[in-house]
Amino acid sequence: MARTSMGKTRPIDRPYAVFRSAGWEWRVLKAYGRDPLAPYARWLLATQSPYTFGQWELGDGYCKGIIDVGQLTFRDPDVGEDEVPGRLVQMT
Repeated sequence: MARTSMGKTRPIDRPYAVFRSAGWEWRVLKAYGRDPLAPYARWLLATQSPYTFGQWELGDGYCKGIIDVGQLTFRDPDVGEDEVPGRLVQMT
C-alpha cells in the first residue's frame, strides 16, 4: 500500500484539509493511514467549536465522522481526493 502524503504533522495554521459545520471547524493535521473511509481510520485534528471559546483542542478523530458531518472547505493541492474525500464548498 502506498504511503499517505499526510503522514507528517502540520501546524494548525497549515492544515491538510479543513471541514466546517454549524460553528465547528476541524483542521486535519495528520493522517494515520491512506484510506479515510476504512473502519476506524483516524486523523489528528485541531478542533474549534462554540464550547472551546476560540481556542483549539488537539486530538484524534474518526475520519468518517468528520467527512459525514462537516463540509470540506479547503484541501491542500498536494493531497489527493482519495485521501480527503469530498467536494469543496465555499463558505461565506
